[in-house]
Amino acid sequence: MELEQILEQAGYTLRKERGSFRGDECIIEGQKLVVVNKNKPIESQLGTMGRVLGEIDLAGVYIKPAVRRKLEDLWDQLQVVPEGPAEDFELE
Repeated sequence: MELEQILEQAGYTLRKERGSFRGDECIIEGQKLVVVNKNKPIESQLGTMGRVLGEIDLAGVYIKPAVRRKLEDLWDQLQVVPEGPAEDFELE
């Protein structure tokens, strides 16, 4: 999955857990994590990953142009403003 790879490139580990939580990013014992609720629909899981990606610095992280467009659409829906200027994203 593209979003998982982008998170990994940004230095995060993705964990899919069950529980009564929404999902977000955190740092535990120095490890940067993104936790998504595997009981939620895939759209919700993707939304959590997309929201986190919009809130962290992605400078120097390669994002395919098609994935970048989808992320921008998602950020518009969620009203998330990505960290840093758009020119910082590495495109082909």
